[in-house]
Amino acid sequence: MADRRVALVTGGTRGIGLAIARALAAEGCDMAVSGRRPADEVAGVVSDLEAAGAAVEYVRSDIADSADRAALVAAVRQRFGRLDVLVNNAGVSPLVRDDILEADQESFDRLISTNLAGPYFLTQAVANWMIEQAAEREFRGCVVTITSVSATVPSTNRGDYCISKAGLSMASLLWAARLAEFGIPAYEVRPGIIYTDMSSGAKEKYDRLIAEGLLLQPRSGEPGDVGRAVAMLVRGDLAYSTGSVVMVDGGLTVPRL
Repeated sequence: MADRRVALVTGGTRGIGLAIARALAAEGCDMAVSGRRPADEVAGVVSDLEAAGAAVEYVRSDIADSADRAALVAAVRQRFGRLDVLVNNAGVSPLVRDDILEADQESFDRLISTNLAGPYFLTQAVANWMIEQAAEREFRGCVVTITSVSATVPSTNRGDYCISKAGLSMASLLWAARLAEFGIPAYEVRPGIIYTDMSSGAKEKYDRLIAEGLLLQPRSGEPGDVGRAVAMLVRGDLAYSTGSVVMVDGGLTVPRL
């Protein structure tokens, strides 16, 4: 249908990104999903999203690469001719969890390029296109950036990751401020401990901390918890709250005595 909204979910073929894509498909969105795997490796994911009623375009793309970002936006424009929702979800974890007294710059540069520079400049490109659309027709645009509790909770063995998420948190505020005049809200969703393939290496540690009372809600998070939060924002349930941070952390960051 011509009036179906279109979402772009980066890193949308696994983990949190896939849960977000599924939630938006259930909301009636068509979508583009991006990732770094070959198309044949994600064909099943695309089929599942299509079975939920969405028209789906998979674009193989590394958001750290400027040419790939341009090609990603061009592919969405060619397939759908519109883009209503951007979900900045793609990111990487450190190759090695090094103490910040020992971590090297090569690892830092790799992570910052993907986790911070990539979504920042992808949002720039998409925001300019959204502004064009807002001038041409009735438009309900929305930018959602997935960060982490690591934006404010330091882990000294992965400083690059924490810095990237803190930077993304500020980027979300910047886009909220810059896009307000065009009626395009920007939000941050800040997950806590969500078990995915990215966090599997630390599962034993997190299980122990949860058992010891780390969280107010004593369970690990699920990708679907984040997906439902994003769907709420995309629906417009918090339409008067641009710039807000939605915590999905089971109470991890609630101060306690």
